[in-house]
Parts: sequence; C-alpha cells; structure tokens
Amino acid sequence: MSAPAAFIEHLWNAGYHPRSNKHSDALGEAIVPDLIGNCPRMAEQAAAGYLVYSLNFKLIYAQSKWNVDLVLGTPPPGTPPPEDSSIRRSKPATVQVAVEFKSVMTEHKKAVHNRKRDFEAHHDHVHRYAGGAIAGGVMVVNAAPAFKSPLKPDVTVHKDPAGLVEHCIGQMRNVSMRSGTVGHGLEASAVLVVNMDNLNLQSTDYVVAAPAPAIGDPLHYDAFVQRICAAYTERF
Repeated sequence: MSAPAAFIEHLWNAGYHPRSNKHSDALGEAIVPDLIGNCPRMAEQAAAGYLVYSLNFKLIYAQSKWNVDLVLGTPPPGTPPPEDSSIRRSKPATVQVAVEFKSVMTEHKKAVHNRKRDFEAHHDHVHRYAGGAIAGGVMVVNAAPAFKSPLKPDVTVHKDPAGLVEHCIGQMRNVSMRSGTVGHGLEASAVLVVNMDNLNLQSTDYVVAAPAPAIGDPLHYDAFVQRICAAYTERF
C-alpha cells in the first residue's frame, strides 16, 4: 500500500484538468478503501454502520464554510450499514476525519505557496469545528519534465523537475502538525509524486524513488494512513 492505485487509473482514463473536481473525487474514492482496509477500528465502525464517508462536503463552523474533499464521520440516525461490510457513502451528521487534497502539476513554486496556505486554513477550520476532529492533507506533485495544461495553448517545460518536487515537499514539511487534540496543525499529511505530462496519459505513474518520500518518511502515504488510523482509534 505505497500509494492509492485507483487514482493513477483515473488519470490514465481522464487526464488532469485544474478546474475539475474529478481528480480529487477519484483520489478520495481511492483513499477510503485503504483507510478501511488498514485500520481495524475504522473497519469495525464502518461495517456496523457507525462510520460513513462523503466527498466535496461543506463543513460549517459558525458563519464560516469550507468545502472539504473527503470527510468521514457518524451518519444520521437510521442510516443502514453497508451491504458489503465495507463503508457506506453518505453525508455524515458529525465529521470525525476531514482530508484536503491539493495538486501542484505545473508552475510549482507559485502554486505550492498557495497550497501551503490552503492546508493551514483547512486544519484551522476543521479544529474550530471540533477540537477532536482529525485534519489530514494530501499534496499531489508532478515530477514530469513537461506538462500540457488544458488552460494553456503550449506545453510548459519544467527545467529542474526534481528540484521543483523537492521544493514542494519542503513546503509540505513546513505545514503545521499536531499530535493531540490541542494546538493547531494537521494530524496526518502526505505527498504523492506523479510523473504526468497530460499528453501520453497511459505513461502516467507514481514516482517512488527520490525525491519522492520514502518508506519511513512522515510524508509517505503509508505513514499518512497509519497516523489517521492511530488518531481515530484513540479518539473514537
């Protein structure tokens, strides 16, 4: 489980468009089975009907609203358990886990500054909503030497893609983190590095070698899943 395989399959078939929610929806659908499949407490709660998930969920605190890419939480009373003993997709009455997805596919240094700011705002909103809620963040970073944006007529060439990826990973390391229910920061974060030019879609794949986070790195996908599991098991 080094990365959510279904997300790459989505990129093979649909490509990437910066103004579409399809890629974030696909990433959410890919991550949920990994959480349920690798966290006994979450699997137990989901199979019993006490844990559901939703995508593009509007999380409201006071007068503030934040659209969260993936949420998991307790369903409204009367919601039946899933038929296949996995997890039901349904809007939760109370959010326990909220995960934000951000992508940096091109113009890395400009984009990652905004992404870091978004993650900081995300965890702040989640923890204002509920101090015990778990805030997660996943950044997808492109390592391809070139990228064709559907918003631009020409292909953008990345002169130092490895250096750009390292810069983005460094910015993600600087996002605030917390380990308990006090303070501020994300409980879990990850960087998924992809090689995608948005032209030859079938060649898109994850980058697992450096500069991508290695196993044991707090930003590795395995660590992200384990941190969410640990926090959920302790709190819920």
